[in-house]
Amino acid sequence: MNLALVDQAKNINSAMANYHKVQVVVGVVINSRGKVLVALRPEHVHQSGLWEFPGGKIEAGELPLQALQRELSEEVGIDVLTAEPLTQLDYAYEDKSVFLDVWRVLSFNGEAHGKEGQQIDWVLPSELVKLAVPAANYPIVETVVQICRGL
Repeated sequence: MNLALVDQAKNINSAMANYHKVQVVVGVVINSRGKVLVALRPEHVHQSGLWEFPGGKIEAGELPLQALQRELSEEVGIDVLTAEPLTQLDYAYEDKSVFLDVWRVLSFNGEAHGKEGQQIDWVLPSELVKLAVPAANYPIVETVVQICRGL
């Protein structure tokens, strides 16, 4: 048996064990003026300094809509009343893999603000395409632009 190959297999298995898929719910919120809600990722998190759609990890036993309602309340202070599934996608970064369950928020209560100290903004679709966003968000940006063209 080649010990070098055994060591290589152990290293690969160890790396695979550390490489897990994070289940994330994402909220696309478009206001009555056709502007889209985005938040700036804080410096201490993965993909820091990039703009994103609000959302977060789906907790064990939680349905995606429940996670969306919880996350948007915790992050930006809005209560999601109605939402519909928009798209789902997988994305693999070098250090982690994410599954994004993206929802379009159709109605909500409250005034959006950065409850966790993060900067938020309402941007036009033409501005959205110019923002620095995580690579996993590129297809979402394209979908949002298409939606806004239809409004």
